[in-house]
Amino acid sequence: MAILYMVATPVGNLQDMTYRAVEVLKEVDIIACEDTRLSAKLLNHYGIQKHLISCRARNEKQSAPGIVKLLDEGKNIAYVSDAGTPVMSDPGRLLVRQCRDAGHEIFPIPGASAFTTLVSVCGFHGKSFHFEGFLSPKSGKRKKRLQELLNREESFMIYESPYRVVKVLEEIREMEPEREILLGREMTKKFEEYIEGTADKLINHLETGNHSKGEFALLVSAEKKG
Repeated sequence: MAILYMVATPVGNLQDMTYRAVEVLKEVDIIACEDTRLSAKLLNHYGIQKHLISCRARNEKQSAPGIVKLLDEGKNIAYVSDAGTPVMSDPGRLLVRQCRDAGHEIFPIPGASAFTTLVSVCGFHGKSFHFEGFLSPKSGKRKKRLQELLNREESFMIYESPYRVVKVLEEIREMEPEREILLGREMTKKFEEYIEGTADKLINHLETGNHSKGEFALLVSAEKKG
């Protein structure tokens, strides 16, 4: 039986590929990608030329059966999302489910993840970290979920876009203004930064200078300042 490999890719810096990930991408017959254009840049960096097929959030349900068929034909396939580990707030779950149900082996090729990257530099007390990923863009649902997360006795991580990160921080400030937060922006990239403080401090930072652009992750501590 052919194998599906779920391959983690860098969250920013292209040098953060594992040796094993590069070798797997070189050896498989086909690479399925969340975005073939973005994946092509990574593959070109490592001199890898393969047939690429699209399997993104909007077409995963339609694309997965075709990938299963290719596996049935004996083609080994790697799946990569745009950045980080597939399925972690990225597509891939439906693909894994259909391939597993069809009897194919699935092997993870671990590597970079925005979640573990930010946790590794937080220094927050406690051993439990809840991964939430992206919150709802709808204000009511987002606030309700934020309050539920703040009520838990553990730190939690959310991902947010540059268009909504200040709004989410304002909502946290309204609910728990003394909660400690570690913000990671453009992690592993040229302009990466890590800022720790209350929501109010982070809002002030983002609203001054050119700090509101990029990709954001927020690790909200179970602790309050002081």
